[in-house]
Parts: sequence; C-alpha cells; structure tokens
Amino acid sequence: MVAEILRITDQVFDELVSIRRDIHAHPELARTEIRTTALVAERLAAEGLAPRLLPGSGLVCDIPAQAPGDARRRVALRADLDALPVQEATDLPYSSTVPGVSHACGHDVHTAVVLGAGIVLARLARQGLLEVPVRLVFQPAEEVQPGGALDLIAQGAVDGVERIYAVHCEPKLDTGVVGTRIGPITSASDEVTLTFTSRGGHTSRPHLTGDLVYAMGQVISQVPAILGRRLDPRSGVNLTWGAVNAGRAHNAIPTIGTLRGTLRCLDVRAWELAAQVLHDAVEQVVSAFGVGVEIEHNRGVPPVENDADGTTALEEAARAAVGPRSVQLTEQSLGGEDFAWYLTKVPGALARLGTRLPGGRTYDIHQADFRVDEEALRVGVRLLATVASRTGR
Repeated sequence: MVAEILRITDQVFDELVSIRRDIHAHPELARTEIRTTALVAERLAAEGLAPRLLPGSGLVCDIPAQAPGDARRRVALRADLDALPVQEATDLPYSSTVPGVSHACGHDVHTAVVLGAGIVLARLARQGLLEVPVRLVFQPAEEVQPGGALDLIAQGAVDGVERIYAVHCEPKLDTGVVGTRIGPITSASDEVTLTFTSRGGHTSRPHLTGDLVYAMGQVISQVPAILGRRLDPRSGVNLTWGAVNAGRAHNAIPTIGTLRGTLRCLDVRAWELAAQVLHDAVEQVVSAFGVGVEIEHNRGVPPVENDADGTTALEEAARAAVGPRSVQLTEQSLGGEDFAWYLTKVPGALARLGTRLPGGRTYDIHQADFRVDEEALRVGVRLLATVASRTGR
C-alpha cells in the first residue's frame, strides 16, 4: 500500500506543484476563495469524484471505499484556502498577482497537499485498496475570527467522521521532517479591542480632563503584567498589542483612542478564565484617570489539542511513507489555528510540515518574503494519504 502511495504521489507531483503555483499567484482573502474553490473542485471532478460546493466558498468531497472494510468509519483531511492581507516581497516567477494579498502562511501548500492526497486515495479506491471512506474538507476563512471551521461544522463537514487530520507549514523544520506533539500544539487566540473616551483638552492642563493617552500607556504596560499574576503562569498567557491609535496634535489631549491586540493562552482552562480577568484589569487601571473604556473581546479559537491515537497514527504514517527518522517532537506554538474547532467534535491531530530547504534560510510565516521548498508537497501528500489509508486497519 505504501509503495503504491509513493508511486502515485511521484506521478502527480509536478502537476501539484503547478496547481500550488497557480493558487499562490491568485490568492484570495477569507470567504472570497471562489477561484481557488473552483480550481480544486474541477481537479477532483476530473478524478471521478463529486465535490460538494458550500455556500460562498469552500467544498467537501467524499471518496468512497471500494475494499472490504467498515464503511461507517470515515477519516477526514482538512485544508484551508484563504490568503493574508500581506503584500508579497519575493522574486518568485509565480508571486502574487493581487496587490496587498499573498499566501504568506502557506495555505496554498495545505490546499495542494490535501488535493494531492485526495487524488492518491481516489486512485487507490479505484484499485480496490481503500478500506474506509475519506472526506476531503477544503475550508475557507481560517485567518479570520470567527473562522470558517465553525461554518463547516454547522454544514455537516465532520458528520460521520471518526478522525480528522491536517498539516501546517513549519519553516523552522527542514523538508522531510514532520513535527508532532500529543496534547496542545497551538494556542488559544482572541482579538481584543479597547476604545477609550475622554473630554479631551489642552496638554498644559491634564488635571482638568481625563488624560486619555497616559491612561492608554498604563493599560499597555500594566494589563499584560496583571494577567501574568492573576492567571497560572504555566498557562502561557500572552497579551500583545498590535495597533495603538489616538490623537493628531502634539498639544491636544484627544477625546478618543483605540488599542488592538491579541490574547493568547496555551491552556484551555486558563483561556476560559482570561476574559473576566482581562475585563477587570482594564477597568481597574483606567478608573484612576477619569477615562472611559469600552472592551470588545472576541473569542477566537481554543488550542489545537492533538489526540494521542491520532498523533501516533501520524507518526507511524510518517515513518512508513517519509522515512524512519522523519518524526520530530515539536514545541507548542502561541499561534492560533481554527482546526481546533474540529477537534472539539472529532478526535484527530495536526502535524507540522517542514518547508525549509535543508541547509537553507528560514522564511517565517506571515511575513512578506515567505517561501517554501516545494518538495514539502511530496512529503505532505505521502503523509496524509498514508494516515488516511491506514485508518481502517
């Protein structure tokens, strides 16, 4: 079985590289992935499958089993389709043609990998070698909150699914290395927006008004420290501000200002407590300065918590299809990933897919110059096709 997976993967590899480059050159933001969805659907249909388009964008596609096995056992493979609002800064011949938008997180790789795994599995099924049905899930809107995973769950994407798997590009690992971890592998990630209001006034008389900018400065420095003392430090709570806006004149205290940032947490229990602690801390700090504040805390995603059996299955598949030394224990990341929502419904696991050219430079995700070693596509297809084909055993 593994030998046949490797053979088919090699057979379609060049085509997958071309598809990945096409997607890379035509990135689409969250919930606008119409072209990408159509491209994937057309290729799956050419393989004799019947993809089901979802409202807006995204699709699911079932591959029926043809070998004797338990047809009630279904495994799912998930990819995310959307790009980021980041201007690409590479000299690649297939770089983004869309101003201000690029696949700086590698979702074009994820899409091509799951598509490739689907092609491999469809051909195995036609040979009577696939023992359990497989569902391919191509999800829109991973990069926004609330993410597209919740939409797909509501539309039945994981109904009847026994296990679900995914990969995520990891530029700190060489191509050919698969990073795994039992338990939390990513962080909870929330969006926080604070809006401050004051009567404003002259900077020569801050005592006669609410000094909004000074109050914002205290929140910026004090609230993260308070969270670190009010929540278990082992939970890895991290509040980082990404946008600060207030005023336009050097001698006028403004009437309104905003802070925007992310609240991340490695532990789901602490994540559940963090909202109230954050709310109390902000109000306590601001109250001393006569400034009003409105708190908008958008719950994002919980940590991705890898199931032990699913992680073991990924590791065994990697050793069989990629190489006996291909598996590496990976660290838990403070990044968020809405694959976590699927794992609240169905057990499974996410693996980190090494994308760094061995001996080459690390190009980090969410940066304008992000690029991957395209041999990672071959590794990802082999990994996901193998783990799916073994589920029925």
